[in-house]
Amino acid sequence: MQIRARFLRALSLLLVLAAGCSGDTASRVYVIKFPHVTAPATPKGQTAERFKALAEARFPGRVRVEVYPSGQLMEGRDAIEALAFGEIQLIAETLSIFNRHTGRFEIFDLPFLFPNLAAVERFQRSEEGQALLDSLSGQGIQGLTFWHNGMKHFSGPVPLRLPEDAAGLKFRIMESDVLQAQVEAVGGSPQKMAYGEVYQALQTGTVDAQENTWSNIYSSKFYEVQPFISESNHGYLGYFVATNTEFWSSLPDDIRIGLEEILEEVTGWGNARAGEINAEARQAVIDSGRSEIVDLDAAELAAWRAAMVPVWDQFRDVIGADLIDAARSMTESE
Repeated sequence: MQIRARFLRALSLLLVLAAGCSGDTASRVYVIKFPHVTAPATPKGQTAERFKALAEARFPGRVRVEVYPSGQLMEGRDAIEALAFGEIQLIAETLSIFNRHTGRFEIFDLPFLFPNLAAVERFQRSEEGQALLDSLSGQGIQGLTFWHNGMKHFSGPVPLRLPEDAAGLKFRIMESDVLQAQVEAVGGSPQKMAYGEVYQALQTGTVDAQENTWSNIYSSKFYEVQPFISESNHGYLGYFVATNTEFWSSLPDDIRIGLEEILEEVTGWGNARAGEINAEARQAVIDSGRSEIVDLDAAELAAWRAAMVPVWDQFRDVIGADLIDAARSMTESE
């Protein structure tokens, strides 16, 4: 059944390409299907809508961008596979879920490697960071840029002030071996789970705790079912923006170049906006009175860091020592 499905997908892609080649490219409408899992008000949701608005304004009647937020069309690994087969044309997926395709992206999951978004940006703009955009080109996926969500924090049923407070708790995590090791390092039980299932799982006690950005904690209402949020800034949540390699190369030069320019513009706008959205979401959580923010002092943060940093060595060969050393050289001065 799986082989048949892959065959039909491949056949569908060939028919689409054939139809594109037979028409007049000047009159053809290029449709870009762009699904993602977060709410429209999140950093990714707002940046996706801005990309749509600018692309359609620059190429009226020639480019149509169909954005599907909140997992309406598909999510996660399904979106990556659909992109590789040409069923959709653009994704902005969490960096963590590409670990089946390359271990290099797992650098973004290493705890306490990046102290803030400015440090993340320096690394992503570096030679080593830019090289990651091409790391999946052999699999039909061409990276275009990186988008931020923000820095992550722990939430749970009890105040998580020290690593030992996490012992025995079931933590929802994304599908990342690094995040699994991170939770195990503090005595927690990691539970890999799709984003759309998290609220109910927290509500019913299927999982006890989770990690996320302020924007996701607020937009997905996790604060309603998590009485304590520890402001740990222990990790980074960002997205790999990518397209189908054949689709991108088939675009007329003026459209491809124009879309690349628009992506550069919206990336700068969206990454700056991410900080504002997270600050607004943090205040909204405070105003709700539903969840208590736990402020961690320097000694408490040092304890979390000491417990988790050994994970770096555990994944040094998987990620690449060169990549970890490059990231450290750009962040340790902070």
